[in-house]
Amino acid sequence: MKTGPTRLRLLLLLSIVIIAELLVYIYRPFWSPDLKSTGDLLFLSFIILHGMWFYALLRHRGPALAFDIYRLPEVIFIFGASLFVFSYIFATNANLTYAQLFAETSGNLSLAPNSRIQRLTSIIRYLPLLAFDFGVYLYYRLHRPERFTRYTGLQGLARWSLLLAILSGVLYSVALPSFLSTEGFGWLAYLAIVPLWSILTRHRLPWGIFYGLSFALVQIMLSNYWLGTFSLITLQLVTIFLFSEYLLYFAVVLPFARRMKYPHILFFPVTWVLFDFIRTQGFLGYPWGMLGSSQYLYPALIQIADIGGVYIVTLFVLISSGLILEIALRRTEKSTGLVPAADIRKPLAALLLLWTAVLTYGLFSLAGWDRKTEDSMVRISLVQQNTDPRKHEYRDTFNILKELTDSVLPAEPDLIAWSETAFVPNIRKWGALDPERYSLSRLVLEFREYQRGLRTWLITGNDDYEESYDSEGSKVYSHYNASVLFSDRGIRTGTYRKLHLVPFSEYFPYTEQFPWVFDILQGLDPDLWEKGEERVIFRHPKFTFFTPICFEDSFPGEIRDFVRDGADVILNLSNDYWSLTEVEGQQHFANSLFRAVENRRPLLRSTASGLTAYVSPDGRIQSSLPYYEEGTLTADVKLYKPADSLYLRYGNWMMYLLGAAAVLLAVCSFPAIRRICPSKGITS
Repeated sequence: MKTGPTRLRLLLLLSIVIIAELLVYIYRPFWSPDLKSTGDLLFLSFIILHGMWFYALLRHRGPALAFDIYRLPEVIFIFGASLFVFSYIFATNANLTYAQLFAETSGNLSLAPNSRIQRLTSIIRYLPLLAFDFGVYLYYRLHRPERFTRYTGLQGLARWSLLLAILSGVLYSVALPSFLSTEGFGWLAYLAIVPLWSILTRHRLPWGIFYGLSFALVQIMLSNYWLGTFSLITLQLVTIFLFSEYLLYFAVVLPFARRMKYPHILFFPVTWVLFDFIRTQGFLGYPWGMLGSSQYLYPALIQIADIGGVYIVTLFVLISSGLILEIALRRTEKSTGLVPAADIRKPLAALLLLWTAVLTYGLFSLAGWDRKTEDSMVRISLVQQNTDPRKHEYRDTFNILKELTDSVLPAEPDLIAWSETAFVPNIRKWGALDPERYSLSRLVLEFREYQRGLRTWLITGNDDYEESYDSEGSKVYSHYNASVLFSDRGIRTGTYRKLHLVPFSEYFPYTEQFPWVFDILQGLDPDLWEKGEERVIFRHPKFTFFTPICFEDSFPGEIRDFVRDGADVILNLSNDYWSLTEVEGQQHFANSLFRAVENRRPLLRSTASGLTAYVSPDGRIQSSLPYYEEGTLTADVKLYKPADSLYLRYGNWMMYLLGAAAVLLAVCSFPAIRRICPSKGITS
């Protein structure tokens, strides 16, 4: 490989950038302490990685040098871009959240005096190196592309695989509620995955996995950037965990997909939905960011959720994407080796048939709900106090809650709902102690007296606890994130303790197996709770309901279990105030809306700061409150005679079908078996 002058110029430029960034690392900003933080060490690792690249360019010859010039820059770039995004997200929170402020005062984190300076620091550190990496990536693909193709074997779209993977990650993220649009651009969901699927099987397996993971990193961090305001480690843990899941997915799926001619039509959609389902299960289940949830504003398209849950909506989006990709591929020039343009009729017909079926079902379902007559009606008032108990004085929050609650009393609601942990302190604990001695006991006493005076039912989020004794006879206190129902006569009639807690920040069940992890969590000031043990259906004289707390309303199977226990209404209590962004609240709402359609039950959400809303059983948003404003919403909720949807009756039946289809498609990808498969065209 004759690249003498080119390599020398590359080495010279790279050495200049490395030296400049080393000076930035050594001569740190005036606000930085002497002790190096984790962020500093990560930045240093990025510089060292460039130093290793410099050494490789200096020593390698032949194919190894071609790899260093043509392929290595994109690997280094995606690694550095990930570090930069982490750094920048934390920079935006430098003067915002209690989590960062706690860490700063305890010595776990060093931050600039304000967010602007911290962001500038991140840009100064990472942007020169990233600009150099990306410049090299572009230069060798645009300058003498024939040489690039000769040494890499890549041509056409395959040359730009990294950019296409990043594009898919961006489109996927903004199809959902995002920093570009609080509501999201749902129509982009049908195009989001197309760039990624167009290149995944054009590379050898390791590179296919790399581009899949590049997409994953972009999608995870852009969709979940708001986690940087939750705690010091949540965004990192979620990214690492989801990255590992994506790694497993691509490593398992791509070996089979590479043997198929049209994996994007069925195999990718089927396996992707199975992947979405699996990643929502268990202690680490995280049901965020499914493409199907991006369709929450299109009632006619999401009625099919009563058949297979949000997962069937995702399947519809992905099969549509696969057919759109197939149409695009078949319109390309014959010189690429693809079929002539005239053959677009089959995938186009399949796409039109699919949309016709889904829209027909959706429109007929909506028309049917419009004709339904309610069996009864209850009036529920939702209170949005726009405070966070972890950041505001308890009494101030209580005063706001009282003022807002008083404003809805003339409407004579059957039930008033306050949000997750709206009232603090612990009612059970402090209500049993002497109000003459404890100020928190006096506050609880005032709350009980106020609630009795309302003469209506009230549900509020509150922390609950119980006392027990361990094997040595020592008293043990168990604390729970809970909701408490009081009757119109002030009697505490029921308590629900949250069953599905947020991993690591609310719950860590492996303290004995991994004590070092627990010690780290304790140092980062999490609110660790105990897990509840039973599903609770609250019984009001006029209806029954349950209260999934926080992100529990994002788990389809768990909400279905409650409804099957006899609930008429889904009433979510949430506190998304901590995120300090409407995006997180809107994503949460988009996830939860599908529970109404899946179970054909009304969904109400009483939140601290949004989105407080009422959604009818057909998934149509009836009313809502603005974000981060004090307000109330009184809804006349129509109750219908219980009608089991297919999803409510049989649950995730579709996963068995998709699992069988995935196995069949994978087996049929082997040449020796392909000829006996039912559809040779799909797997060949």
